[in-house]
Amino acid sequence: MSTRYHHADLVNFADALLTAAGLEQSKAQAVADILVEGDLMGHNTHGLALRGGDLGELESGSMLRHGQPTVLADYPAAVTWDGRRLAGPWLVLQAMKLAMERAAALGTCTVVIRRSHHIACLAAYLKRATDQGFLMLLTCSDPNAESVAPFGGLDAVFSPNPISAGIPTGGIPVLVDVSTSATTNGLTNRLHKEGQCLPARWVMDGEGMPGDDPAVLFAQPKGTILPLGGMDSGHKGYGLSLLVEALTGGLAGHGRADAREGWGATVFLQIMDPRAFAGLDAFNRQTGHVSAACHASRPALQNVPVRMPGEKGIALAARQMAGGVELYPAIMPSLASWAAKLAVMQPTAI
Repeated sequence: MSTRYHHADLVNFADALLTAAGLEQSKAQAVADILVEGDLMGHNTHGLALRGGDLGELESGSMLRHGQPTVLADYPAAVTWDGRRLAGPWLVLQAMKLAMERAAALGTCTVVIRRSHHIACLAAYLKRATDQGFLMLLTCSDPNAESVAPFGGLDAVFSPNPISAGIPTGGIPVLVDVSTSATTNGLTNRLHKEGQCLPARWVMDGEGMPGDDPAVLFAQPKGTILPLGGMDSGHKGYGLSLLVEALTGGLAGHGRADAREGWGATVFLQIMDPRAFAGLDAFNRQTGHVSAACHASRPALQNVPVRMPGEKGIALAARQMAGGVELYPAIMPSLASWAAKLAVMQPTAI
């Protein structure tokens, strides 16, 4: 049986946990908003499921509780920050605010952030830009971890390296959020703990045999997650992973060539204002036409119409705002010990 909670109650609960753990209130609010937004849109491995990890990082001092990023470069359409291991969602929201202000004046602005903490669900940020008519690109890597092999190799080099884009259309925006690997660490870790298998052969054991059992990632010799495209066309995901590394670690000047500091992220964020190019109306005319053409495409499966990326998540978010947010069953129990330790009351299910 599913358990639902009011959206506001979940945000307040997450905020209270983080504040009680010592995170500055403005940062706690930003993290709470983004994490619950992930669950609201159905990304339940990258929403409140991350809260326990964040609290552990605050307790150990691996996430900085107070302060501002250090500006390393400002040109002004190209900005580089050292995030100093501050809360990732807060850093990204601050970078978005700066980039949108500058893109409105300059046409575009890019912010790269080294040494950010984990930034959670990328899709949770996009609509904040598209609602204001901006085109947004957001990608990240974790230079402190590797679980994805290069195409043709056995040894992991990359993290799942997601790429996301928010595209205005004049109607429902297109929200793309995809890993450049076949699956994510969040899903493989969850299924391994539950003794379940993946829905397809998305991993490879340490001898190079593909399969659907995430246990190979924890065996010796250690297996890896396959690049997007798997054994057949994984060269495509491999190329995209390399692109993410260049946009994040390359432009930020900090990545896999440096000493590890713990779970975190290196971030690339770009805002483009269509008004500075052919104009927002012209942009929406083109993207809206393509969206309509995709919707009009004859469905390959009867009664399963074509939908645009993000459309399902936007519709789910609207339903869950009205009827309550359904949490993955393991999430609230995983936070119970933290709630007791920090003397924070858990929200009441609807």
